[in-house]
This record gives sequence, C-alpha cells and structure tokens, in this order.
Amino acid sequence: MRIISRTSPRSKAHDYELQIDTKKNRPDIIRDDFIDWEVAHGTCVEIELEARYQRGRQSVDDYLQQTAIANPHVKFTYHAPDGRIDEYPASVKQLPPVPKSIRPHPHGIELGVLIKMFQDTKAKTLRQFLTSEFSRVSPRVAAEIIGKSGVRINARTASLNGEDAKAIYLAIQQTKILAPSTDCVVPIGEPQLLSGLKQVMEAAFTTATTRRPAVYRGNPFIIEAALAYGKPPKEESPGAKIPPAEDLPNEPQEETSLAKVIRFANRVPLQYQQGACVITKAIAGMNWRGYGLTQGRGALPSGDLTIVVHMASVWVPFTSESKEAIASYPEILKEIRLALQECGRKLVRHIRKTVRIRQELKKRSYIEKYIPAIGEALQDILDLKDGQVQRVCNNLKDVLERSRKF
Repeated sequence: MRIISRTSPRSKAHDYELQIDTKKNRPDIIRDDFIDWEVAHGTCVEIELEARYQRGRQSVDDYLQQTAIANPHVKFTYHAPDGRIDEYPASVKQLPPVPKSIRPHPHGIELGVLIKMFQDTKAKTLRQFLTSEFSRVSPRVAAEIIGKSGVRINARTASLNGEDAKAIYLAIQQTKILAPSTDCVVPIGEPQLLSGLKQVMEAAFTTATTRRPAVYRGNPFIIEAALAYGKPPKEESPGAKIPPAEDLPNEPQEETSLAKVIRFANRVPLQYQQGACVITKAIAGMNWRGYGLTQGRGALPSGDLTIVVHMASVWVPFTSESKEAIASYPEILKEIRLALQECGRKLVRHIRKTVRIRQELKKRSYIEKYIPAIGEALQDILDLKDGQVQRVCNNLKDVLERSRKF
C-alpha cells in the first residue's frame, strides 16, 4: 500500500510504502521518503487489488453511496472500472466534532480484561487502581466495591491473584455506578443525515431522528434512524388540468418489493450478514402495517421505502471479527425500535395526507367532468338562458380552481 500525505503547503509530502503485519495487526513501514506533490494538503491512499467488478447491491458502487449518506461533509469522486465517473459533493460544510477520549467504565469490562489491567497498571494499591483506571469511580465508590469483594482495602495490586480479580469483578457488577460520559460518541445528526440521504436518493418523503445517548454494559451509544419513502412528485405546469378520475386510485398502489435496509456502525456501512444483525431484527419485529405499509409476518415491510439505521458507540458489539452485524443486546434493540417508531409516526402522517389529497383530486375531477352536464340540467329545470348557464358554469370552475390552489 502506498500513502502520500501532506499537512501544509510549507512542508513536503511524505511518501510511505507499507504492508500489514497480520500476526501483530499493525503496519510495517517499508519506505518513507519526501516528495514534491501538487496537492497543498491532504492524503492519498493507493492499493492494488485483484477482484471481480460488479454493480448493484453489496458492490463498491453501493458501498460508496452508503458512505456518502453517513458522511455528508466529505466529497467523493469515484472513477469506476467501466469508465463511469460518479461525484458525491459535500452537502454539509461543517465538520463533525472530534470525540473526547474517556477511561473505560467498570460495567463495560470483562474478567480477562480486568486481570490484564491489574498486570499493566502503575497504581500501587487497589483503591488507587479503581479511581485512576476507570471513569465514574470516586474514592467512595471504590471503597464500596472493595468492601463487597472482601479484599483488603489497601491491598497491593501486585499481590492480587485470579480469585481476587474475580471477586472484584463480581463486586463491580453489584455496585451502582454513574453512567459514562457521552461526549466520546459523535452521531451524524438529523440535518446531516437528511442532507446525505437526499443527496444520494430521490424520495417524496424523508425523515430522520437521533435518539438520546444510552448505555449498555457500561458502553455509551447513540442510535439514529432515517426513512426515505416514495417517488418525488412530478412538477406540473401552472395551467395543468386535474387528471381524469380513473387515473386517481383511492389508495396507493401496493408494492411487492421489500424495503431496502442500510446499516451503519460509526459511519461505516455494513453490507453483509444482514439477517444476523440486530438492526434487521428490530425492523422485521415492528408492526409496519400500523404506519400505512404492507408487511408479511416476521418480514421486512414492502414498498418503495429505504430504512437507514446508524449506531455510534465507543465499542460496537459485532457478532464476529468480520464486523458485519451487530449483536442483539436488549438496550440496543429497544433504542432502535424507539427511533424507528418515531420516524414511522411521521411517515404515517405523510401517507394519510397523500391519500386525502388523492381522494380530493378524484372528487374535483368528477366535478370538472360533469360541469357541462350540470349546466344543461339547470337550463332545463330553471328555464335559464345560455348566458346565465355559462355564468353558473364559470362560477363552478372558479370555485374548483380556487380550491385546487388552496
């Protein structure tokens, strides 16, 4: 892999060549030179891969589209192998805030991690270890944990064995500790998510929501959701007529295709193992029929719908090392459902409004269609002259036109 990086026009660009040490999971720099680069500042990464190019779902094209949705502050220019050039301009000018680093929360560690921390710490005593290595642990909380564990309060960390570590671990789980700080997690944001979604796809209705920060096993996380529904309406000329009544159905046409699900974890698209992910389970477990959509039992909703769910966390619980699906924790599942329900309430209002407008247009179409017949009937019943009948018809058309504009 080749990386060219330059921080300012006053300094030369670094030209790196490196390879990944898969055993130690770290990069090994093979070459590091200074070169002249025409770019004032930035980074260029080049890697040569042998692969089969394909389009559609689970492709490079689809991955870049999803990346543009979650990162609307970034500009993408994609030169496809078939010669096509796709550009995704930055729709948001403001950069996301930089997350702050925090110490681990006691409720978010495992026993093996705790033992490793005992071996690597510079703290001399157990009480000092708890207050210096963890967040939200005050001297009072540390004394409570040590008291519940049965270990001496001034015990030296170097003298602790496996049984002591297990006792302390169990005591931590039994102690109430304040939730960790959430400024270490940076969500996309509702306006930014909507901006990225509208940039990539066209829809008649879009909505997004960002939930409040929540905690699972001592790890803070934020859930965001967005919906894109329907096709954008066609622009009509000012003098366009109301469509005929037979072209205006009472209800939206039922779609047979399933909704598209887009999953993100810390702004990174998840393209594989969709069925094993808690996001898919939360979507399929909801009753979308109550929001004006069709849905089979235990399946995704049907229709021209795109569902976007993003999880931002300091530690995303993936189901495997491939990092393609998020594990089903009750706290995460609950937050995803609440976010989708909030978006669903906005969606059903849009669908009902669309149905009402369609029904109104159908009624007006009937009135416009039968105005001449009404005029002839009034002339026969009231024995009106042609000029009077014409004035009545014009008045009806004026009322119809004003109601249409309204």
